Amino acid sequence: MASDYIKVYTGNLINTQCIVTKLKNIGILAVVKDESESGRLGGFASSMNGFQEIFVHQDEFEKAISLVHNTITES
Repeated sequence: MASDYIKVYTGNLINTQCIVTKLKNIGILAVVKDESESGRLGGFASSMNGFQEIFVHQDEFEKAISLVHNTITES
């Protein structure tokens, strides 16, 4: 099944929340996937403990990836 969403970032909770807030401020609603939390809630372990992934709609990818890049280089 094809997805209309593309991953733009994988990282820790603090950076993820910062990026999601900045994306929201420019009108992009991101989807955050946290496999470690999903696994914990389901009773399973995860190899990516503590990392989240941010996905955006493919139509917003260019704008989002630019923001992510600028945010990461500021840190």
